[in-house]
Amino acid sequence: IDVPAVLPSDGTSQFDDATLKAMTEVYLKEGDNEYSKGETNNAVHFYSEGLQVNCKDVKLNAKLYSNRAAAQLLLGNFQEALDDATLSAQLAPTFIEAIEIGASACVQQHMYQEAITWCQKGLAINNNNKKLLDLWTECYKQLTGIDETRINQEINTNRDNNKAKIEVREPVQKILHYAKILHFSIEVGDKAGEGGSSCSLGNAYYSIGDFKRAIQYYERHLKIAKELGAKAEEGKSYCNLGNAYHSLGDFERAIQYHERHLKIAKEVGDKAGEGKSYSNLGIAYRTQGNFEKAILHHERHLTISKEVGDKAGEGSSYGNLGSAYHSQGDFKRAIQYHKCHLTIAKEVGDKAGEGRSYGNLGNAYDRLGDLETAIQYHERSLKIAKEVGDKAGEGKGYCNLGNAYRSLGDFEKAIQYHERDLKIAKEVGDKAGEGSSYGNLGNAYDCLGDFERAIQYHERHLEIVKEVGDKAGEGKGYCNLGNAYHSLGDFKRATQYHKHHLKIAQEVGDKAGEGSSYCNLGNAYHRLEDFEKAIQHHERHLEIAKEVGDKAGEGKGYCNLGNAYHSLGDFKRAIQYHKHHLKIAQEVGDKAGEGRSYCNLGNAYHRLEDFKTAIQYHERSLKIAKEVGDKAEEGRSYYNLGNAYWGLGDLERAVSLSRCCVLIFDAIRANLRFRDDWKISYRDMQRNAYTCLWRLHLKQNQILDALLSAEQGHAQALNDLICFRYGSGGIQPRPHTPGNFDLELLASCAVSNTVFMAVDDKERKIFYWFINSFQDIQLRSTEISNYGSFKDVNTLIGSLMNTASRSFKRGVIKCEDRSLDEPCTEELVKKRSGHAYFSSECSPKAALRMLYDVIVEPIGDLINGNEIIFVPESSLWSVPFAALMDHESNYLCDSFRVRTIPSLTTLKLINDYPDDFQYKKSALLVGDPCLEGVLFEGRKLDPLPCAREEVEIIGRIIGADPLIGEEAKKDEVLRRLPSFALVHFAAHGRMETGEIALAPRSTCSSQPFVKAEDCILTMKDVLDIRIRARLVVLSCCHSGRGEIKAEGVVGIARAFLGAGARSVLVSLWAIDDEATLVFMKHFYEELVTGKLASEALNQAMKSMKDSEEFSDVKYWAPFVLIGDDVTLE
Repeated sequence: IDVPAVLPSDGTSQFDDATLKAMTEVYLKEGDNEYSKGETNNAVHFYSEGLQVNCKDVKLNAKLYSNRAAAQLLLGNFQEALDDATLSAQLAPTFIEAIEIGASACVQQHMYQEAITWCQKGLAINNNNKKLLDLWTECYKQLTGIDETRINQEINTNRDNNKAKIEVREPVQKILHYAKILHFSIEVGDKAGEGGSSCSLGNAYYSIGDFKRAIQYYERHLKIAKELGAKAEEGKSYCNLGNAYHSLGDFERAIQYHERHLKIAKEVGDKAGEGKSYSNLGIAYRTQGNFEKAILHHERHLTISKEVGDKAGEGSSYGNLGSAYHSQGDFKRAIQYHKCHLTIAKEVGDKAGEGRSYGNLGNAYDRLGDLETAIQYHERSLKIAKEVGDKAGEGKGYCNLGNAYRSLGDFEKAIQYHERDLKIAKEVGDKAGEGSSYGNLGNAYDCLGDFERAIQYHERHLEIVKEVGDKAGEGKGYCNLGNAYHSLGDFKRATQYHKHHLKIAQEVGDKAGEGSSYCNLGNAYHRLEDFEKAIQHHERHLEIAKEVGDKAGEGKGYCNLGNAYHSLGDFKRAIQYHKHHLKIAQEVGDKAGEGRSYCNLGNAYHRLEDFKTAIQYHERSLKIAKEVGDKAEEGRSYYNLGNAYWGLGDLERAVSLSRCCVLIFDAIRANLRFRDDWKISYRDMQRNAYTCLWRLHLKQNQILDALLSAEQGHAQALNDLICFRYGSGGIQPRPHTPGNFDLELLASCAVSNTVFMAVDDKERKIFYWFINSFQDIQLRSTEISNYGSFKDVNTLIGSLMNTASRSFKRGVIKCEDRSLDEPCTEELVKKRSGHAYFSSECSPKAALRMLYDVIVEPIGDLINGNEIIFVPESSLWSVPFAALMDHESNYLCDSFRVRTIPSLTTLKLINDYPDDFQYKKSALLVGDPCLEGVLFEGRKLDPLPCAREEVEIIGRIIGADPLIGEEAKKDEVLRRLPSFALVHFAAHGRMETGEIALAPRSTCSSQPFVKAEDCILTMKDVLDIRIRARLVVLSCCHSGRGEIKAEGVVGIARAFLGAGARSVLVSLWAIDDEATLVFMKHFYEELVTGKLASEALNQAMKSMKDSEEFSDVKYWAPFVLIGDDVTLE
């Protein structure tokens, strides 16, 4: 549409309404484009021009005013932004964007009352709008500061505004109420009233976790109390200040204030206050880790409570004594005290105290390993909290249940409970509780093996505790992050975080935290194989634990020292320490610790080759695991027993026990239900168990059983996905002996040469089962020691692939490549893979020959026919099998069609799809999505002209219209994906996962910055839909890449298979745009004739290899077919 340069001067127009609207839309679009490029002044100009058109479309004008307001806000023109937002809201009262801008503009000008009015207006439309809730909270924080004039104005405004649709949260109501009293007291000169209202304001801020501001008001109360000579009020102030500093983690200062309170209480004869001081001091000493002093002070509180007949105080003392003995590790005595507290709470009708008692009893039984009883108590605690409306207690109940289910190994339930706790903390404005919830969620994900998500939660926890000034919590946050990085295997970073924790613990006098830091640092140094340092830190931890009477910590210290000496090879000394740990665990009733001691003793005797004694200890460990219902520990006990019987030479018993271990881990995996990511992480943690079983079968020359056991460990989560979505809906663990299913399984791959691969890093071998039929299975192997002193198979394969990749890296070419990442350099290849080159003398071609020797040579005499199916494991997934070269310089693809499958089960499940499950006709072709203005990790992505031409050519070959440029929006592609037999992407791909860049969603058209989730087609996006495609072609860089796990390669190709695709064609590395166009043209010209996908792929490779321009390996070898071999109509 051509927009006239000048409109009639009378403000009207000779154009009809439709034309005026079209002209206005052009100006709006131009403004949005300028805004997205950061040209904000230009954006304002175009929005203003659009408003000058005098279009009659009210909503369109409201949008122009709103967008101009956003631009003015960005330029710092706050009043102009407010004016435009006001006009926009007048035209469209429910336009939430304009309301957000209006509120923001008011806040920028410190017009907090006006901002609240805007927030109330918007929250009446959408009461969950996070931005408005945050702005509203900020306004109240500002208005309820020390500036009493503003407070009073806000109170009057709130009082007069009786038509407001949004209710102020209760804590904020209290703050406003006491602020009003404070202001009135100051006005009339009522010092006592001023002190009392300051105290009440401090309590209100304390209740929402704003401890720093609470302290300001408590100090004001203290000052006034001293001025008036009111000793009781002075003591009350000291008590409150002690509690606030305790909540901030400053235990030394907390103790100082509580001691001052105690002194005053004694002076004025306030026995109740004296008892309360002893109670608070006991809590402070317990939190600090000084359990002996804690118990002493709680006993004094108990004595006073009995003297004065304070039954509630007596009950509270019993509860605190129980908590102190719990912290000390004496869980049996803790239970006795908590039961005394429970009895008294019931007698006096203290429902809240009754609920706390149940919670504390639950925690004690949890530590004793009686998780069933623990859960019963936590459920009672939760029920009471709900009955009395105690939201904080309700949150604590969810927290405790989450911890109990985590101990049980039911991670899904644990996470659900911690998420409920988090929700309540947010609802009541408890920032400290919110941080604690994030920490617990992080710990749950850490147990699950999802370390990246664990780290995200721990970072959020750390951020919050820093925000509220909680030093002890900050130390705990560093501790959790250190543990998460430890689990991730980054032990150096783990030590950095534990050192931060240690420093803070020493600063605030947190002896328990100090001991915990030494313990964690010792464990990190252990994993770094600096055993001398590890022992030093564990000895320091043990010393502190003894000093403060921490029996549980003392036992843990002995355990860790035992493990350190075990790693040093001093198994006899290790046994001494583990026996010390066992004794303490038995004394305090720590069943879980007792079980760990038996396990560690069993491992030590195993290394001494005293297998009979090892078996005795592992059997005790197994018994305890069964008693407490710890399924994960039960599985590990079976694993250890299997290894011990292997050492004795009783291979039959070893197989039976290892099978029990695997079945238990399978059951735990099944309990994770639909959480694919959790299953992948958990399987990765248990990889040794599955490897052990097939190795045991091989030791007995049980080749078929070994194959079936190794197969069961391949692609478990992917097979679960396919079964849940398209099968019977349930996952049943398969037996480990040949059965009907296994016969069908092997029959499904008898049509061709199938090579099943498994890695044994203990013996540094790769095993190959060459399958022709159920009756014809041959076993071969390769020893990697024949190829140098590599520590394991992955290191060898990674080094050879890095060397071979020198010929794959991108050089200067006529067009852009399809990688989302920066150009690959040799250093980048090494950095990302974690492997060095094989040797400086080894050429890329020599590396491909050596890979042939490692992988193909052992089975070369068995191969017949013209097709090979590989079932890789671990780093073998990165190998371009078609490009492996024999010593006569012949590539494997010269003689054979090649494809890969994640597992034999995967192929069978795909083959079992009903005939009509996948579509047979129709194609979705997506090429060169428009990414203009999109920044990916700080850089612009160039157009892909050959990708566009590629899908246009394919479209002509198969008779389909492609989605190109702006049409290839993410939401549109997702909408269409389920409906096509053939899906083809020609776009940018991400190196780490193969995920694909599409044009941003339609909803992002007016946004200046586009988030990755708005344009990247992720694995989750694909798994969330059901696909009926026979073939998915990912003509993008790295589409075959992903994180290599025990599960297999976790990337975009796996996601398409899990979503229902029968076959996926991927690329292993960054591909040249022009070469790919030619390759795909060859591929589809073959495919359209009715050939199998593997035949079309093989012919396309040969055509490229025989060409003059694209004969190099890097142009044709990256393409790999995964899954079934299909044809298209």
